Amino acid sequence: MNKQTTLSETKAHELATKQREISVSEFFTKNRHLLGFDNPRKALLTTVKEAIDNSLDACEEARILPILTVTLKQTREDRLHVTVRDNGPGIVKEQIPLIFGKLLYGSKFFSYRQQRGQQGIGVSAVVLYSQLTTGKSAKIISRIGKQYPAHFFELNLKSKVNEAEIVSDKEIEWDYEHGTEIQVDIEAKYMKGKQGVEEYLRQTAIANPHAEIAFIDPFGTSLSFPRATKELPLESKEIKPHPYGIELGALITMLKLTQATTLLSFLTNDFSRISLKVAKEICAQAHLSERSRPSRVARQEAEKLYDTIKQVKIIAPPTDCLSPIGEEQLQKSLHKEIVAEFYCAITRKPVVYRGNPFLIEIGLAYGGNQLGDDSITLYRFANKVPLQYQQGACAITKAVTETSWKAYGLSQSRGGLPVGPLTLVVHLASVWVPFTSEGKEAVAHYDEIIKEIKLGLQDCGRKLGSYIRKHIKAKHQKERVTLFVKYVPEVAASLHALTGEDDKKIAAYLQSYLDTHMHSLVQEGKIDGNV
Repeated sequence: MNKQTTLSETKAHELATKQREISVSEFFTKNRHLLGFDNPRKALLTTVKEAIDNSLDACEEARILPILTVTLKQTREDRLHVTVRDNGPGIVKEQIPLIFGKLLYGSKFFSYRQQRGQQGIGVSAVVLYSQLTTGKSAKIISRIGKQYPAHFFELNLKSKVNEAEIVSDKEIEWDYEHGTEIQVDIEAKYMKGKQGVEEYLRQTAIANPHAEIAFIDPFGTSLSFPRATKELPLESKEIKPHPYGIELGALITMLKLTQATTLLSFLTNDFSRISLKVAKEICAQAHLSERSRPSRVARQEAEKLYDTIKQVKIIAPPTDCLSPIGEEQLQKSLHKEIVAEFYCAITRKPVVYRGNPFLIEIGLAYGGNQLGDDSITLYRFANKVPLQYQQGACAITKAVTETSWKAYGLSQSRGGLPVGPLTLVVHLASVWVPFTSEGKEAVAHYDEIIKEIKLGLQDCGRKLGSYIRKHIKAKHQKERVTLFVKYVPEVAASLHALTGEDDKKIAAYLQSYLDTHMHSLVQEGKIDGNV
């Protein structure tokens, strides 16, 4: 054995001793930007967002009209104390440390239906960020009913083992019959503007017209977003995954973990829309026995099964797993939050991308006190959650810029947003939103999604174009009438000089003719009746 070989072996053993498992919480500790904690301003928004998402989901699952309160207090120049409280169903005592003190814990990841959260990271990441930047523990109060005590927890998240470290656990007096409150101290910066907390809550109120939200900023100023309706949104129902949306690796995992005892029962019970007839057809075309044990299906057989599924015609997945805002409710929200002259909202029929049901909703508010010489205000939503960052990277923005708005009466430069006094709302509702990153700020560029958004924009655009054309025509008619009225006395005087008729009678006749003509135009719907 030569000297070089000996050195190589020594180094290999030395490197081996340095290898160790990295927990998910340790990973996110060093890569917190992936979760939306890029800087102090965005960290504040992410903190409020994650808490609000949990609260709204909990309230809707319990069929409770949400009442949310967000309070910010400045504790130091670079620190804020954040409190978010809801009137939801509360959390049982045993679950509180797991939900708030363990990353990747929750029920949403396994649930195939529309909901705000997906990965089980959000609110526990807030706890992690809080202790990283201020060293302080998170405080949680929760109560599940009037006859039950309120539980108070003070806890941290142990990053090396991804578990909660409970500092305090006790029962306390609480004024609320049910609900949950979280308090955290974070390194953050409060600023108003398009990407601030106030604007986020305003947009949340638009997408959730059934919610009542109160906000107290660090200066003690209170702001209220009352609910626009007492009608709860449709409850999304959980469905099984559609076979067209499954990748090969996921299929292999499902085969190993299923409780089904035969391949036939696996196909019919673990997927949506696979009937017994279709399952038999898949097995026959894949040349696999219907009685095969799923856990014993070899990789090559699983690949053959996967390819066959893609070739067999299977009807689209059910769509009751979606919960849209609704045309009427969205329009009410826009009326409540935006002063405008014209409102419009549409909800498209559900469609599918990669086996995942989704639908698009479009709302718009035109005119009023909005500026007309700037780009439109674009509000992007995914499962009723505002997307305030990465607008340029989002499929929603791409669909808006690729729509020809000149046909609907707005100015637009090539590749840019249209210009005009318009607020545009685009909402994507899906069982699985394809975000571009863990920060969940932009929707990936799926052709099916972009196509549906464009169709929805065109639906609303035609109504907007009709209004603008009518509005502009009415404006021109009004200018002509105003000009004519201005010169009626002079015309009457000139006709009096030519004919000898009484100039007052001539003026009265001209005014009568004008009134009759204008009434006729209004009746025919050619101009606005307010002219």
